[in-house]
Amino acid sequence: MKTLLKILLATVLFATLSIKAQQDKNPNVILITLDGVRWQDVFTGIDTKLLNSSYTQDKDLLTEKFVGTSIEENRTLLMPFFWNTIANHGQLYGNRNKNSTVNLTNKMMFSYPGYNEILTGSADDENIDSNDKIYNKNVTLLELANTTEAYKGKVAGFGSWDVFPFIINDKRSGVPVNAGYMDATGDLNKREKFLNEIQRQAPVIWESVRLDVFTHQYAKEYMKKNHPKLVYISYGETDDFAHDGHFDFYTKSLHNTDALIADLWNYVQTDSFYKDNTYFIITTDHGRGEGIEEGSKWTSHGIDVAGAEQTWLAILGPDVTSTGEASNNQLYTNQIAPTVLKTLNMKIDSNKMPANSIDFKRP
Repeated sequence: MKTLLKILLATVLFATLSIKAQQDKNPNVILITLDGVRWQDVFTGIDTKLLNSSYTQDKDLLTEKFVGTSIEENRTLLMPFFWNTIANHGQLYGNRNKNSTVNLTNKMMFSYPGYNEILTGSADDENIDSNDKIYNKNVTLLELANTTEAYKGKVAGFGSWDVFPFIINDKRSGVPVNAGYMDATGDLNKREKFLNEIQRQAPVIWESVRLDVFTHQYAKEYMKKNHPKLVYISYGETDDFAHDGHFDFYTKSLHNTDALIADLWNYVQTDSFYKDNTYFIITTDHGRGEGIEEGSKWTSHGIDVAGAEQTWLAILGPDVTSTGEASNNQLYTNQIAPTVLKTLNMKIDSNKMPANSIDFKRP
């Protein structure tokens, strides 16, 4: 009898492990946004007009670090992971100098509407016309994934901006969100306890936006511990430094964010759960102005700022066709959510989300 019971228990355990292994074969997606980063910075490198403007305090330092002999060298100096890894093994969209365009469909052209469009696949200008902390009535891709058998309880969001619990609607969706100066909660490891201790000991530059290094480390520790299959990470420093008119800090922050993404990619390649089954989809919530004149100020974005509707997109992963820098194409930000869901092998309900996904995989 005991032998039979052991066999039955072993059979159940094997079946459970087999189901888990089968579920874990479902793809993983890390969706990443860099707040208010212009396509010009990604595709042409440091802006020499702004470098030589009153927005720059230490021109010599920026020149030494980020100015080379060509546009190609400049952009690689500024964002080496994008141009040494993504450009060689993935896809990059949005270089308008090559007639590759990515545009917002919302008319607001600032953060909450932009993130709503990225995460839901639709603009909602009627209901989302401010950055106020109002719970999003729209259902995000995170929430949709969290209702499926394959991804339920395996979705998480991390952001530097404290509005993300409202954008993702953590109360309704059940998706855990750590944003702003929120501490990690639950059964914490030593590093998470340490992050909770020091995140306000570092300089608090903006009360609503923490430094990106903390968002990054909270996300990475959560991934190591819980292995979520769909993770959203929003880095925020770039937009706030730009609003403050600090081109030095904006440029250094963009360079640092590129390094944070590289660090996360390198981690993914060493973790058996994520390795060879994880996609990075990277974009921004809006563009911003090009120069120093009113109506096109680099510090600004929104409906009255030329260029604020212009965005970009990068994709990297195991089955991504290595086409590098795209040309002669038109994409829209509202295509990102259905693209993520398609990558997760989720059926898209056209009543909840347009099914205009981007085809980036190998034939």
